[in-house]
Amino acid sequence: MTIVTVHASGSVDPDEAWARYAEPDRWAGWAPQIRRVETSADRIAPGVTGRVHGPVPGVFVDFVVDAVDELARRWSWMVRRGPLTLRLEHGVRARATGTTTSLRVDGPMPVVLGYAPVAHLALRRLVAH
Repeated sequence: MTIVTVHASGSVDPDEAWARYAEPDRWAGWAPQIRRVETSADRIAPGVTGRVHGPVPGVFVDFVVDAVDELARRWSWMVRRGPLTLRLEHGVRARATGTTTSLRVDGPMPVVLGYAPVAHLALRRLVAH
């Protein structure tokens, strides 16, 4: 297994960045690899399940949210497609002029290394106005 962490900083308010994470219906607005999300709830919470649909028809991953700490603005989830499983941990931190967000991805090396640049682009969009 390989672990990669990516960060991005931008001018968006930390509460807004957190809301963009916490409401799965908003993910497609900032993550170009996501076309739509089906979930068992309108907001992330431990045990929430769903399916993320990618940019190509028929490409999707199933997920379950493991943990959410609203006060710390941190959450984690497991994403699965067949035998492939990734663990993703997200965080949002206030900074003097906006927000810094982070993502830690743990999974098979080729998938993690291939996903890191896409994730970095998404995080830059997450924290941008």
